[in-house]
Amino acid sequence: MATGQALLDQMNRTPILPNSLAIWGLGQMGIAVKGPDGMVYIDAYLSDSVREQGSDDWKRAYPPPLQPQQVSNASAILSSHEHGDHLDIGTVAPASKASPDAKLIVTGWSLDMLADADIADDRILVPQAEQPMTIPGTGARLTALPSAHYQVEHDAQKGHRWVGYLIEWNGVVFYHSGDTIIYDGYEEMMRRHPTPDVAMVPVNGRDWYREAVMGAIGNLWGNEAAQLAANLGRGVVIVGHNDMFPKNVIPYASIADAFEQVAPRQPYRVLQPGELFYFVK
Repeated sequence: MATGQALLDQMNRTPILPNSLAIWGLGQMGIAVKGPDGMVYIDAYLSDSVREQGSDDWKRAYPPPLQPQQVSNASAILSSHEHGDHLDIGTVAPASKASPDAKLIVTGWSLDMLADADIADDRILVPQAEQPMTIPGTGARLTALPSAHYQVEHDAQKGHRWVGYLIEWNGVVFYHSGDTIIYDGYEEMMRRHPTPDVAMVPVNGRDWYREAVMGAIGNLWGNEAAQLAANLGRGVVIVGHNDMFPKNVIPYASIADAFEQVAPRQPYRVLQPGELFYFVK
């Protein structure tokens, strides 16, 4: 798998056919999605800032496939919430300079962090939940959908704290859930919107010890991700959030067992950092 400049070159030269998207894993919940008229980065964590601001419990398991200053091809940089491995100023600030025309699409809870990083207000967009918008400079239609990390949190001024992004682009529906568990009304909310052809969800489980000792807020278990995909008729599931921090993961074998038992015909993928998944509908 390519890294660094070779990865960037691969991204830039990969052609996009009708009814397709090119998707690169960046680690954790980070991903880059290329359509026919642009490139979108979501929750890219390309630094070691969580460890630097916390402890060695949060040390990266591998180097980033790209350096933040190499992100020169972004049409938009998206963040699902303000936690450091999803809105990483160590990534966003250099990447926004390398891609000076890119808009930053974030929650209202993230605005203070971007202001501290001297990101100009006119580059920032805060979508309203379940209100579609077009990602500037592309033909991609984006809808922010509430997530729960662990609860659905909403503020009258800031809006929803945790969101996922449904992106309809080039005939393909892609969903990035951000960090979430299943909450009352989640399936009903998802059914109001197009069914994802590809859905990236966090599958690293949750337990008292990680919460109490590390301060980790967990996510879906394998059986939950599999049942959710089966219930909603999702296409390919990309398993995320289970590779970056060795003390905050579950065995991939347990995820494979869960999909085999709960939804044996459900396609799912695990993307290595820098790996390309080219999806054709």
